[in-house]
Amino acid sequence: MKKGFYIIMAAQFFSSLADNALFIAAVALIQLLEGPAWMTPMVKWGFAVSYVVLAAFVGAFADSMPKGRVMFITNSVKIVGCFVIFFYDAIPLPGNTEFWVVFYGYMIVGIGAAMYSPAKYGILTELLPADQLVKGNGWIEGLTVVSIILGTVLGGALISPKISAMLLSIDIPHINTGVDTAPEAAILVIAVFYAIAAVFNLNIPDTGARYASQGRNPIKLSADFWHCVDTLWRDKLGQISLAVTTLFWGAGATLQLIVLEWGKQQLNLRLDQASILMGITAVGTVVGAVIAGKFMTLKTALKVLPFGVAMGLFVMVMPFTYSKPAVYSVLILVGGLGGFFVVPMNALLQHRGHVLLSAGHSIAVQNFNEQLNILLMVAAYSVMLSFNWHINTVIVIFGSVVAVLMVSIMYWNRVNHQRNPNLDDIIGIEKH
Repeated sequence: MKKGFYIIMAAQFFSSLADNALFIAAVALIQLLEGPAWMTPMVKWGFAVSYVVLAAFVGAFADSMPKGRVMFITNSVKIVGCFVIFFYDAIPLPGNTEFWVVFYGYMIVGIGAAMYSPAKYGILTELLPADQLVKGNGWIEGLTVVSIILGTVLGGALISPKISAMLLSIDIPHINTGVDTAPEAAILVIAVFYAIAAVFNLNIPDTGARYASQGRNPIKLSADFWHCVDTLWRDKLGQISLAVTTLFWGAGATLQLIVLEWGKQQLNLRLDQASILMGITAVGTVVGAVIAGKFMTLKTALKVLPFGVAMGLFVMVMPFTYSKPAVYSVLILVGGLGGFFVVPMNALLQHRGHVLLSAGHSIAVQNFNEQLNILLMVAAYSVMLSFNWHINTVIVIFGSVVAVLMVSIMYWNRVNHQRNPNLDDIIGIEKH
């Protein structure tokens, strides 16, 4: 791998680490402010809606300048969102609605993430040849999940009674920091990790890739974006990989919320303790992603589809587990199956997007579909919570839906191959 690839990995790691730690801190702050229970999934929903609303524009923005510069600018937007959350009690809103400031602050972080993502993934297709894309994606996805693990654990640790007490006891002479609660102290620490990511962003090398002028007319950009969406969904390989990654990321975001609530209801865990369960699931995803990166190629990418069905089925085992060894084993297995099947699909989708569109535009299309599904699945989860359904009932429904949809995608793929017997021969062919 080229040196620039490792700088990209470092920048991605620290930025994603901060995103996930901030989510835990934001949820803790909402609970401290006695916000309603449905606000927790709403925080995740607000993050995802930024991707959907900005989808038509972020691809063009990512292709308008060197990707390292894009990543620095968008990481700076995340820092703004971080400090909006920190100053939640200084931003006036009508009524006792300080928790809504937290929601809006994390939405700003989502805006930064939405703008960041096309550059992060798009630069891989500029930097690496097609035969290294699965390996590169395996490393990036694996590292991203490691950052999710450490980020959720970091967020949980920073709000835990012991560490938060230590942070709050720090006294700077003659300076009133205004830090009075555990979430506030956590947010200041998290801001440091965003700053570290910014340093790496500034050192990402310019790949030399340049694209045609992107324009600024929102109507034209929207029309171009929908043309890109249509192009990728019509492609027989693009549509399968897009369907799989869309399902996976929607399911993954919802599973994070489910695990937090499941830890609370079934295992009687505090938020900082339940956040560790999110990290345990992510450990499995790292293992699955690394194995996929080592053994799978673009040519064999479509062979991993059955593992998506297995993931949905194993999710339904969660209600029957209570002991720590059983809980950890199931969560690692679920994460591992997910990581193993999504990495090759992600690489195939990126390759088809690069061939048919451009790096930034293809990732923007991917993000739009994935985040739209996150909105739908998280909204459905919120509705089930509002009906006071038991979390185990929700888990069974969730696992069943994932398994059934994956079986449907497998059938869809088989029909495509029956109609196009030479479909696999075009995998890996570069753009001319």
